[in-house]
Amino acid sequence: MVVRGKYTFRLPPDLVDRIAEYATRRHVTQAAVVEAALASFLSPDGPDRLESALSRRLDRMTREIERLDRHVTITNETLAVFVRFWLTSTPPLPDGAMAAARAKGRERYDGFVEAVGRRLAGSHGFAEELLHSTDSVNHPPSP
Repeated sequence: MVVRGKYTFRLPPDLVDRIAEYATRRHVTQAAVVEAALASFLSPDGPDRLESALSRRLDRMTREIERLDRHVTITNETLAVFVRFWLTSTPPLPDGAMAAARAKGRERYDGFVEAVGRRLAGSHGFAEELLHSTDSVNHPPSP
């Protein structure tokens, strides 16, 4: 039989409430909660486990940020190429054709917004499609 030590100490009321709530939620005694917390706090590998968990989380977040950065770069380059192409290949309209052009522009814009909505609702975005198409160009299937 293991002899257990008995300690008496005072805790702030908010901490007492948190211990009681946690113990009730987990269906364990408050003494078990305090014992586990002290064991974890005094464990020599506690800081190492915390550092390892934080390191894994930071690594995952870094990969996600790098992927987002790549998508933003692709989007910016795509927009820049389109604007340059449009500006260099679209001749100015005569004054008499402006009203018809605006009406057609509104119609085409509505179609564009609808197409973007469908793409966003789908499972694959433009960035993934572009990456896959450039991968197949740069690395064609082997015979």
